[in-house]
Amino acid sequence: MVGRRLTGRLLVASPVMRDPNFDRTVVLMLEHSETGAVGVVLNRPSHVRASDILPDLEGLALPPGTVHVGGPVQPEAAICLVKLAFPESGPSWSHLFGSVGSVNLDKPVAELGQASLGLRLFAGYAGWGEGQVETELEAGGWLVLRREDEDAFGPDPAGLWPAVLRRQKRSSLAMLAAFPEDPSLN
Repeated sequence: MVGRRLTGRLLVASPVMRDPNFDRTVVLMLEHSETGAVGVVLNRPSHVRASDILPDLEGLALPPGTVHVGGPVQPEAAICLVKLAFPESGPSWSHLFGSVGSVNLDKPVAELGQASLGLRLFAGYAGWGEGQVETELEAGGWLVLRREDEDAFGPDPAGLWPAVLRRQKRSSLAMLAAFPEDPSLN
């Protein structure tokens, strides 16, 4: 039984991952069950301002203040994560894990009030059908690593892949942070 073992964890693309949708990505797993898995790519900021898409996010979107490409599935769908001041659910948000919550975008963002320390907006998501993520894990495409809540909200999302690898205690994982993008040019 799979259960929720990947929920709240990071899937970090290993250097052997050659799918262009996921090359050098860090995915925060939002849900994992027997029927599949859903997450968002944390380290693909776009050049589109979050407040241009949702004006209510003006002043609430954390730096760099842009929409992030959350994954290749339903790029027109929006997922909004909130950095929570306290780990509770409320009328317009749900606590997921740690200081990470999700915002119900059908409700006014202002309802977050003092619960929010900032937001990050994602266009699309990463999704896997039944058994698919497990197959990719067995093939060595992903590293399953502990998350730090700041991973979802840090000011340098583009630098997250090497940063997550560098902080690993196992030197073999930490060394992957320096793995060249194209080993044939090394």
